[in-house]
Amino acid sequence: MSRVLLLLPSATYKAKDFLHAARALGIDVVVGCDETPALGELMGTRALRLPFDDPDAAAEAIVLHDSATPLDAIVAVDDQGVVAAAAASERLGLRHNPPGAAAATRDKLVMRALLAKEEVSQPAFATLPDGATTEDLAAIADAVGLPCVVKPTTLSASQGVLRADSPEALADVARRVRRIATSAGVDPRSFLLVERFIPGDEVAVEGLLRDGDLEVLAIFDKPDPLEGPAFEETIYVTPTRLDDEDSRAVVDATRKAAEALGLREGPVHAELRIHRGRAWVIEVAARTIGGLCSRALTFSTGRSLEELVLAHAAGIALGPVEREERASGVLMIPIPRAGRLVAVDGIAEALHVQGVIDVQVTIAPGREVLPVPEGNRYLGFVFARAQRADQVEASLRTARSLIQVHIED
Repeated sequence: MSRVLLLLPSATYKAKDFLHAARALGIDVVVGCDETPALGELMGTRALRLPFDDPDAAAEAIVLHDSATPLDAIVAVDDQGVVAAAAASERLGLRHNPPGAAAATRDKLVMRALLAKEEVSQPAFATLPDGATTEDLAAIADAVGLPCVVKPTTLSASQGVLRADSPEALADVARRVRRIATSAGVDPRSFLLVERFIPGDEVAVEGLLRDGDLEVLAIFDKPDPLEGPAFEETIYVTPTRLDDEDSRAVVDATRKAAEALGLREGPVHAELRIHRGRAWVIEVAARTIGGLCSRALTFSTGRSLEELVLAHAAGIALGPVEREERASGVLMIPIPRAGRLVAVDGIAEALHVQGVIDVQVTIAPGREVLPVPEGNRYLGFVFARAQRADQVEASLRTARSLIQVHIED
């Protein structure tokens, strides 16, 4: 039986899905997490506490654990663990991404520099230092172009990402982004990243790298315009409705981006925009799609995305795997405003919408909630399937209209 170490940050949505996938494949699981109480109690003695904010120390702890309990693979389910997984896997001779490549996906400035070096299509960008003057901001706006997008270099899930349309707005946006980043634990003296805003349709690519060869598993359309000022994602639908030429451009750009970063093994999640016949790379991550969104994907013989990732890491042959023929999608239920969550109503009604197959609310009543860009979580997820992508989108929009979120100050 293969033994896999799953790196599960305490805040991840993905623990149950990866643990279920491991059971389906007959894989013995060891859990590595940054907090022991919840997952430690779940896994008993097969839980390992790891400092994800110190990848070298985490890797050392993993190697020490392997000396007593040998591992066949290490899989990071979210961004926080990808560098530790790469470093430990390299030391143990397991399938891995180079640690530097994994680290590049965790630092947007490093990622931009590597993509630029290999001439991968991406937005123009510049760095914004702490204490930038009015003249500095004007120069950055002139160099990057307006409108532009300001973001921290290390956060994810659209947290701290805001659009600015003028040099004056850039100053206000930069101050707000820095406040958000500092509240999330980012060094207040660190650079912010300023990128040219790329208009056009946005898509997400879900792929799996095998010895550097990218297998595209799905392309998701994002039918709601993401134009700012914040960039809260809502609906993902697959298969894509892009034409063949644009689809090829998206796949080609994703492949070039993975090569430029040095990624070699495991999942890839990329965000791109289509503008003027080109695919522009916005983000690349060495993990699967965020939240519970992977539940929108089912593959031949009923395999989940998590099963594909774990089987690849552990060297388990599954044979040819393709996404199911039906269209599918997910709605990420947005948080309408900051406050205390009282209730989420309309779930039963949403479940009766034709095509809707599941609704999951992931934040309990009584919890404080923050919308994007200050926050980085969703209230829950709605899943739908149908014969066509437009039917899936319609089902998700109808479900969204029925769900009522009650928040109090």
